[in-house]
Amino acid sequence: MEQNPPESDRPDRLEQALHTARALVMADLAAGDVAEAQIVSMVEDAVTHRRWWVEQWPEGAEFVVGLVAQDVQDALLEAYGRWPLCPVCDAGDPHALDVEPELGPHPHWVCTKAAVAVAPVGALSGILRR
Repeated sequence: MEQNPPESDRPDRLEQALHTARALVMADLAAGDVAEAQIVSMVEDAVTHRRWWVEQWPEGAEFVVGLVAQDVQDALLEAYGRWPLCPVCDAGDPHALDVEPELGPHPHWVCTKAAVAVAPVGALSGILRR
């Protein structure tokens, strides 16, 4: 059974989780050559939103990476289109990868059409077609 960290360690742990989420999502955006200023602002908005969320539920800190990735993906879909595009499927309409688990630790980008994990969130460099 995992013990909760002392109250004094909790803010640092939460901030570290948020910084890690920001860095991993930014790495994936850079891998796809889409880390423009407006998109970086979307990442910052997602991190700000999730800061409140994780302050309310500190035990959810290990889920923040996947949630920030999903938030940015949703914001990009509304403003620019699907991201990241699947590098696995060559035939058919282009489609985006999904984050799995939707709420869990160690999130991965997956192609649900081919039922394959493509890369952990933060590790799309070298995998995405440019």
